[in-house]
Amino acid sequence: MSPRTGAARLAEAPSVVLMQPTTLCNLDCAYCYLPERQISRRMGVDVARAVAAGVREWSRERPVAVVWHGGEPLTVGPAHFRTLVEPFGPGGEHPVVQVVQTNGTLIDDAWCEVFATTPVRVTISLDGPDEANAARVDWSGHPSTDRTLKGVEALRRAGIRFGLIAVVADVSPGAARDVYRFARDLGCDSLGVNLAEKKGVYAGGHSGERPAVAFWQELAACWQADPGIPVRELDHAYTYLREELAGTAAARAERPVVPLPLVTWDGDYLPVGAELAGFSSPRHGRFAAGNVLRTPLTSLAARAAQVPWVAEALAGVANCRRTCDHFTYCRGGQVANKYFETGRLDSTETDYCRTSKISLLEGILRHAEHASP
Repeated sequence: MSPRTGAARLAEAPSVVLMQPTTLCNLDCAYCYLPERQISRRMGVDVARAVAAGVREWSRERPVAVVWHGGEPLTVGPAHFRTLVEPFGPGGEHPVVQVVQTNGTLIDDAWCEVFATTPVRVTISLDGPDEANAARVDWSGHPSTDRTLKGVEALRRAGIRFGLIAVVADVSPGAARDVYRFARDLGCDSLGVNLAEKKGVYAGGHSGERPAVAFWQELAACWQADPGIPVRELDHAYTYLREELAGTAAARAERPVVPLPLVTWDGDYLPVGAELAGFSSPRHGRFAAGNVLRTPLTSLAARAAQVPWVAEALAGVANCRRTCDHFTYCRGGQVANKYFETGRLDSTETDYCRTSKISLLEGILRHAEHASP
């Protein structure tokens, strides 16, 4: 049971910074939420340098991860990508880790040379075998699976490790088995599972709670039977459940909201709700909280809670705390999902909450109950 009082506070310094090196994507995935992904707008080195200055300052206090994500980062080409990642360096007293999330279709020996000679980890977006990946097509409607697997094979030849993120529309138990076995057999070192959701320009994604519970229950069973690779969602849920058993979970409700900021290709800063980039609200205008080319990143982060739309999002977290029994687990839901599902940032429970958080916990608990002797 979550505590029912208290305002939501936004921490000033994040542990992860998302970077949008380009708006362009060479694929037209059916569930993609991004606007303007047919348009090529590339991040300049001046934006990367401005962000790197702030990240280096934060890394004096804690490790920081920089994630290059959305549209398709590799469309900027190997040479330009190098110029974007180089300003970040190794970090201060703590490391700065860089990750690129890519659809993998452009990976070749030249890209493997980049990954082998820069401190950039690779995560591949691939939804599973055969029909499970059918939504990931190019702009001519052609499948992308073979091209992605060719990129994965290039990584293997070069000895470059990679993670996998899968978007799942079929939430049947069979789909859970398939995606886990596929990831294990592919040779990735981690798996993230996102359920297709209503967000951005994509209006689908309602899978229902009951099927989602069965999906997560089966995924937990697969992992317990063969824990060959960590599954991000299960790791997060099991960490919370261990804290509940230890009697320490209530303290989670007292922690500030940790920002997960995005810096867009042109330097706009979104401290929360990264998927809101490129969208505008009738009440708030364009979703941004300043620009790193005009104001230092650390200053933007320090005053982000004063920006009206961010303040509304924090009010939504406080509302979740007052009304939701699962607050100590999810810590207030996802800002972008709230907006795209309800049109407001201060709303509470969403379909995303029900299928990707509440159903996840219920599925894990059902698996534990059925697995007990």
